[in-house]
Amino acid sequence: MKNIVLMCAGGMSTSIIMKNIKKAADAEGLECEVSAHAVSEAATIGRNADCILLGPQVGYAKDEVSAACPEVPVGVIPMAIYGMMDGVKALAQAKELMGL
Repeated sequence: MKNIVLMCAGGMSTSIIMKNIKKAADAEGLECEVSAHAVSEAATIGRNADCILLGPQVGYAKDEVSAACPEVPVGVIPMAIYGMMDGVKALAQAKELMGL
């Protein structure tokens, strides 16, 4: 089972896209856990992830998150995907980061 961690400023704004990513994964038959957290939790929560997706509003923290979780691939969800809450495209980004 893959562990996809979403991070934003407070962990709340990613809840809709989190649900949409999970729906997309279920439709594909991909077993994964998707969770949303504040970017301030990266050092503790992020280390157990298979990939971390940052909301565009915290994209500035990509280098910091990558440094805190050096073994975990980190990406920033593009604003167009985030704004549309497109779970299919966000899942595709996560799968690419995980090499799937």
